[in-house]
Amino acid sequence: MQLSEAQTLVDQWINTTGVRYFNELTNTAILMEEVGEVARIMARRYGEQSEKESDKSADLADEMADVLFVLICLANQTGVDLTKALEKNLVKKTKRDGTRHLNNPKLGK
Repeated sequence: MQLSEAQTLVDQWINTTGVRYFNELTNTAILMEEVGEVARIMARRYGEQSEKESDKSADLADEMADVLFVLICLANQTGVDLTKALEKNLVKKTKRDGTRHLNNPKLGK
């Protein structure tokens, strides 16, 4: 699936099943909540925090998809074409970090 297709699918879902978009501020708060759920899984499953029995059933992929869904909602609401935004961002990162990471001894080869 292309990002543009995802933006269209989310928009169709919102306008049918979801009834309407929550406002941008509400969706920003929801995005932070969803990112927190991903962070919780990461800290417990891959970090140093212990994972409670109730945490073990958490589905990382599903939580990441929740983050992506809300991010796409915000992009749709604010007129951001995520394909163009990502392409532009990669150009920026390549220009800025073209040799920085290659020359970082902390990353080692």
